[in-house]
Amino acid sequence: MYRRVFVSLLAALAGLVSTLPIARAEPVFPPGLRIGLEPAGDLKLSTRFPGFEDSERKVVVVILDLPASAYRELETAAFDTTQNNLQQLKRESFPFGSGIGFLISGTTQQNDVTVHRWSLLAMAVGESVPNLTTLVNVEVPETALSVYSDAVVRKLLASVTFRPAPIAEQLGLLPFKLGDLSGFQVAQVSPAGSVILADGPSGNNERQPFMIVSIERGGPAETADRGQFARNLLASAPVRDLAMQSAEAMRIGGAPGHEIRANGKGPAGDPVSLVQWLRFGSGAFLRVTGVSPAEKWDQSFTRFRTVRDGILMR
Repeated sequence: MYRRVFVSLLAALAGLVSTLPIARAEPVFPPGLRIGLEPAGDLKLSTRFPGFEDSERKVVVVILDLPASAYRELETAAFDTTQNNLQQLKRESFPFGSGIGFLISGTTQQNDVTVHRWSLLAMAVGESVPNLTTLVNVEVPETALSVYSDAVVRKLLASVTFRPAPIAEQLGLLPFKLGDLSGFQVAQVSPAGSVILADGPSGNNERQPFMIVSIERGGPAETADRGQFARNLLASAPVRDLAMQSAEAMRIGGAPGHEIRANGKGPAGDPVSLVQWLRFGSGAFLRVTGVSPAEKWDQSFTRFRTVRDGILMR
């Protein structure tokens, strides 16, 4: 009798376990990236590059978060018939958490060590994560294959997933901090060190004021060269048919700076006004550009200046 009860309890427990949800690992996203995955083995977030690494075994997973326009060039390079840096080269379609991409795998020699390499190239499809191409590169030395086998790496890559742009994380990675946004909203952040601020969530910059704030390397060594340097930069502003209205040196945030105001035309040929401020530092400079429909200029200029004065270097 006790035996029958014991067997019945085991059967009931087995049925209960079979109905329980299976715990799944959550994807980990490197700070600021729209791409994440479920790391395998002893992989940890890297402090040296965007991705993961097992420093003891010299295993790296490098994740590139790129615009959609980068896809065609990367695809051409991946299928280049002259590619000879990989032995046992294999190309295949590869489904993963957020879609399907191309997987290129093979081996190469690095400092007399055989390294196994996998590269997943994919593009986000749909509107939830727009304008995204990713390239995930995995490198595993021969000595680490017992932990990071082909099957393990493929499972890792199959877990790749996308998320909408983490604006707060991306802003935290910039070399400057935005204070008072004066009603503007963050439209786009570039890991290279720039942010676009728009006057609304639509991202339609043709008939609304917008700003571009960026840190750029270089700058003139001599004070006398700053005016010409600023005028040369103006040519790359997102406005056509520019006509400069004024230019002057000034202090911005307690540092030497320069202001240029100009008029021009927007993408649709509508009249716009522009201001460009440069704040010079050691080996780099802060560039703040504000563009507004001409009829909104007075109000927009005050808001542009409020944003400029609230920028603090980290």
